[in-house]
Amino acid sequence: MKFFVVFACLLAVAFAGNDVNVIRSDAEVNVDNFKYAYEFDNSIKAEQQGNLKGEDTWVVNGQYSYTSPEGEQVSLAYTADENGYHVDAANPLLPTPPPIPAAILRSLEWIAAHPSKE
Repeated sequence: MKFFVVFACLLAVAFAGNDVNVIRSDAEVNVDNFKYAYEFDNSIKAEQQGNLKGEDTWVVNGQYSYTSPEGEQVSLAYTADENGYHVDAANPLLPTPPPIPAAILRSLEWIAAHPSKE
């Protein structure tokens, strides 16, 4: 959870200029949940909320957006839980890896068909 708060603050600092004004800043922190939101006049916006699930598992949802130096609107929505960090939506879309080469796929199939005897 600390990572997300630090990440959001670093994002704000990275894109903030000297003449940036805070339009909105809300925060609420409780024992089993939290939420915060901020917005600056240079188009940076972020929101995040988290809820304690069980005794030690947090489920965190958030989103942020800003305008890139090229003038493109960038936004991202995410979830973080016991399974890790997941991007739910991104604009522009996040890059995807190239397809796995056929030779690698064949070797993975061979390995799966011939497991180690140990």
